[in-house]
Amino acid sequence: MAAIKATDNTLDQIIRNNKVVLVDFWAPWCGPCRMMAPVLDQLAAEADKEAVIVKVNVDENPVSAIKHHIQGIPTLKLFVNGKETTTFVGVQPLNKLKALIMQYAN
Repeated sequence: MAAIKATDNTLDQIIRNNKVVLVDFWAPWCGPCRMMAPVLDQLAAEADKEAVIVKVNVDENPVSAIKHHIQGIPTLKLFVNGKETTTFVGVQPLNKLKALIMQYAN
């Protein structure tokens, strides 16, 4: 399954309705964000039963960016049972993200 695009109106519902959610706060003009895109697509395919991967464009969804205290992009936040557990800023390797998701998946 591919990453889901969320908006200010849908993000909170997605976080509440899924056990493990990795949210990518990004923007199209951001070079490191573009580097993360294929990593997140691969993660979405490999961990589709364990987690939901969500992308939030901070330019189009400023309310979500402010609510989640996004100061730099890409910022990745992991939510487990609706609670934020981990935050990464910058490009992250696939194996690190997958290991983190697997830690909470069961």
